[in-house]
Amino acid sequence: MSAAFSTDGTLIVSGSPDKSVRVWDASTGKELNVLNGHTDSVTSVAFSTDDTRIVSGSEDKSVRAWDALTGKELNVLHGHTELVYSVAFSTDGTRIVSGSWDKSVRVWDASTGKELNVLNGHTDSVNSVAFSTDGTLIVSSSEDKSVRVWDASTGKVLNILNGHTESVDSVAFSTDGTRIVSGSWDKSVRVWDALKGKELNILNGHIESVTSVAFSTDGTRIVSGSRDKLVMVWDASTGKELNVLNGHTESVYSVAFSTDGTLIVSGSRDKSVRVWDTPTGKELSGLNSHTESANSVAFSTGGTLIVSGSPDKSVRAWHIKTQSRYIREQAKNSPHGQPHTGWLLSADGQVHLMFVPPDAWLPDPSNILTIPPSAASSVDFNNATVGPQWHNCYHL
Repeated sequence: MSAAFSTDGTLIVSGSPDKSVRVWDASTGKELNVLNGHTDSVTSVAFSTDDTRIVSGSEDKSVRAWDALTGKELNVLHGHTELVYSVAFSTDGTRIVSGSWDKSVRVWDASTGKELNVLNGHTDSVNSVAFSTDGTLIVSSSEDKSVRVWDASTGKVLNILNGHTESVDSVAFSTDGTRIVSGSWDKSVRVWDALKGKELNILNGHIESVTSVAFSTDGTRIVSGSRDKLVMVWDASTGKELNVLNGHTESVYSVAFSTDGTLIVSGSRDKSVRVWDTPTGKELSGLNSHTESANSVAFSTGGTLIVSGSPDKSVRAWHIKTQSRYIREQAKNSPHGQPHTGWLLSADGQVHLMFVPPDAWLPDPSNILTIPPSAASSVDFNNATVGPQWHNCYHL
């Protein structure tokens, strides 16, 4: 069972062994559409960035594109000769990439369904594919023990990343597209320079095969899940092990960071979904409702919802309570009748963080960073739009 959130967090898409793709309201859990067309198990699903389309890959060897709102089938992409295991949209939504057990990676025009390129080179099944954020690169991993980086426009292989000694199950780009992380049956996590193909770090610590890897959005950390029942957090620059998250009692199949990087979610064969505090490694929640393994987990963009998919034929959405990084200052006897002054205070109410007009949208909490007075940090505003005198814009 594969599941994913829409970019705005309002929808969930799931792909199932029952051959269907389904779209759900993330808040209410109501089923909105059943997308029928595949003739075998659906292995991978994803939304386009603008949330208007869905792509699905299946054991029936096809890739299909759907209208996310109406459920209408837009295109059937034929070309693969074995099951399709991984699919993804480019960020601009113009292309789809698919990886198959036929050893090929294929690139398609997302609007017309036309096959643009067949990327041949792998000598065994392709397990995972992804676009870089800017859409210029594609990365693929395979049971042939290699990771390959391709020019997304020409289909030319740019780098072959050799180092793993067993099948590579999971691969991902950092947000800026400069690095790649891979997880393998050889028990290692490896970090690579995406452009040069150079191996930057080998992260050793797992004692069984690594099933899932991901970068935090800011690129400073990596999370990995393994059949050794552990979730591990690493410094993405140095390769240093930061935390070992113990709690699962069976293999971990899927891991992900929240958008702000403060939380990690993991899904396991032990049927549980667990939420962890990234800095401390403390387990915050154990979500136990699945009756079979939790194979796929993801955060909504806002970080308040988690989705999990399982062979038990269910997709579950969970609301996560997170402590806000700010509170609104209450107005006292406001002459304009506004309930708030516009100032955002630290969670304890002691520090003025920033001013937002009372009738304006509040910022995402992940965009606010508080630096304690004791920290050896500084913030340079010399190149800010309003210049070094930025503080004169606001008055207490």
